[in-house]
Amino acid sequence: QELRPKSLDIKQEELGDMVEKEMASTSEAIEDAVRRIEEMMSQARNESSGVKLEVNERILNSCTDLMKAIRLLVMTSTNLQKEIVESGRGAATTQEFYAKNSRWTEGLISASKAVGWGATQLVESADRVVLHTGKYEELIVCSHEIAASTAQLVAASKVKAEKSSRNLGRLQECSRNVNEMAANVVASTKSGQEQIEEKDTMDFSGMSLIKLKKEEMETQVKVLELEKRLEGERVRLGELRKQHYALAGGYDAVEDGEAKPAPAPRRGILKKPPLAQKP
Repeated sequence: QELRPKSLDIKQEELGDMVEKEMASTSEAIEDAVRRIEEMMSQARNESSGVKLEVNERILNSCTDLMKAIRLLVMTSTNLQKEIVESGRGAATTQEFYAKNSRWTEGLISASKAVGWGATQLVESADRVVLHTGKYEELIVCSHEIAASTAQLVAASKVKAEKSSRNLGRLQECSRNVNEMAANVVASTKSGQEQIEEKDTMDFSGMSLIKLKKEEMETQVKVLELEKRLEGERVRLGELRKQHYALAGGYDAVEDGEAKPAPAPRRGILKKPPLAQKP
């Protein structure tokens, strides 16, 4: 009992209740997301037209398909978890089973939270894109995050499932469907962005030679600034990922022992060999 890893602020006997609450909360978040997307669709039809309406409808339709795929995945995951508990608890109660497998239980809770959070973020990003106050790139990143979160949920559910389980097969099929729908959101977002940018292409025909030269120089300055900023952001992203993996390692470590980082090579190995002396 003392050696078993414990939750940060949840008692062992409460883990089972937390799983059910988080899965229910995730389902509610997805239902709310679908409802909000339908409202955005109605608003877009009233306030936009032409190319913008076409782009907004295509993006929102792909987001709706993704939400439906996630909803089916969560339902299937819930059924698989019930099957795992029923087949593995024996004479123990459900609460005792979750407490005994606390690390697995915490993984399910974490994965479920990630899926619900990803769905909420996707809807908020889609809302900003439709209102022209957000960036298309935000929607693309949210789609990738949702695909990663659902993969985490599948992995957490798969750990204790029987290989021959029908629910496991359905869950893996649902996961592939989520990935496909997320890819559709990315594709519709990119095509919509290109379509809008082509429509809003600047017209330089009325500019004088001096004005054109000035605009050219200012654009070159912006390009250099953006390149420098991009390099800095890539470094920042790398550091964030390192910290993320370092923190996640404590939760993802196997029960038999945690993975240790590979030792740094000794300096002596990297020394340049001496040159051969002439006879």
